[in-house]
This record gives sequence, C-alpha cells and structure tokens, in this order.
Amino acid sequence: MAAASGRVPQGRLQATPGLRMSFEILAVHDWLSLRLSGVYYGNGVPHGDGSPVVVVPGFLGSDRYLVTLYRWLRRIGYRPYYSGMGRNMRCPDLLVERLLRTVEQAHVDTGLRARIVGHSLGGTLARAVAARAPEQVEQVITLGSPLAFARVHPLVFAAAGIVRANVRRGPTRPPECYTEACNCAFVRSAGMPLPASVRGVSIYTRRDGVVDWRCCLDETGHPNIEVKGTHLGLAFNRDVYSEIARQLAARET
Repeated sequence: MAAASGRVPQGRLQATPGLRMSFEILAVHDWLSLRLSGVYYGNGVPHGDGSPVVVVPGFLGSDRYLVTLYRWLRRIGYRPYYSGMGRNMRCPDLLVERLLRTVEQAHVDTGLRARIVGHSLGGTLARAVAARAPEQVEQVITLGSPLAFARVHPLVFAAAGIVRANVRRGPTRPPECYTEACNCAFVRSAGMPLPASVRGVSIYTRRDGVVDWRCCLDETGHPNIEVKGTHLGLAFNRDVYSEIARQLAARET
C-alpha cells in the first residue's frame, strides 16, 4: 500500500473517510491493461538517452513492486536504479539519506543528474532529496504523491500511527521523530517547492482511493497531469507510463 504526506504526522496527515479504498482492487485492471499495451514494449513512446532514473516505492512498499517500472525504463533506453531504501516504513529522514546515496551513485556512474520517479510517499521523499541535492537531480516525477499535506484513507492513517510508534521506539530515534515537532531535514524540506533547477511533474488520478487527489496537485507552477486509474495502479498504468516517457524525453526550451 502506498500513501504519504508532506510532513508525515499529526496536523499534516489527516484521515479522510470519504475515500473509496475498495476501488483499489481495480489496480489489477491497470496492470493487465499495461501488459496488453504496446507501451509496455516501448512502442509509441519516446525513447531515452541512457540517463539515470531512480524509482522510489510508496508507504509500506519496497523496490520489489517497482520491478515492472524498472525493467520498462531500461527497455526504453534509460539506466534505472532501485531506491536502495529498503521497506518504506522507517524514519523518513533515514529513508531520504539512503535515497540520497543512490542518487549520488547514479550521478557518479553516469556523470549526469538523475531523474527520480516516486510513487506516493516515494514522490514526497524524492522531492526532499531534490531540495537537498539539486546539483544531482534534474527532474522529479511524482505518482499520486501528496506534496504539502495529506488526507488519506483511515486505514492508511492507522498504519502510519503504527509505524510512527515503532519508529519512535528505536534506540537511535529521538522521541519527537515522525512527528511535526521533529526538526529533521525531511520535515524542514517536505512540502517545499522544488529548486528552480529541478523540473517537476505531478501525475494523479481523481479515482484515488488511498490519498485525496487534491493533495497531489503542485501549486508552484509545475505541470499536474490527470490519468484514469487507481492509486496503487499508478505504478502499472499504461497512461502513466506513456506520460513518464514523454516527460523524461522533454527538454527545457
């Protein structure tokens, strides 16, 4: 399950009972539609130039569920990297540090600034990395990612509370970790606009049953692109893949 907020706990993270989690079962349809589409094989989409692209999983997820996206990016001509964060259910600042190391390695390997594609909380973390290291990040594409605050399904809110309790029990975590009282780099950077040198785009669906789609809108001038589908299915959606290909291939004019 993938969901997130800008500043993860309390005031910036709110439960929204009106979201229809049951609709997310149609993520299977998103996956099947992608596999039956020429887009999956790289047909009809612009191909890449070998640039590094880091893929980042959402809340509670690991890199494993992004294997389809990873292999597709390689198929259309990019050099993909998994996030290397482990499971996305730890202190967000720790996850950002791990993601930073991956982005740095991609930059060293290729000599190019990395692109980052993040699903849900993965997109929120990706934007935090861009704020910390804009010289190593060229572009951030978010998929159903809350950007400054989050209204999420009550089940996701409850899961975040469990993760928060576990994180705060860690021997190296201060008691304010994973709360808005925390003053870590993630909390300071979450929700901030992208640096001027970093291109961004937010892809979202109004049928999102996990995150209120309004939380995913970038109000700082970067494009917002709507697709049809589910929140979970954004990682396997043929229209999303087509848009990712177009956005990666685009260049500033």
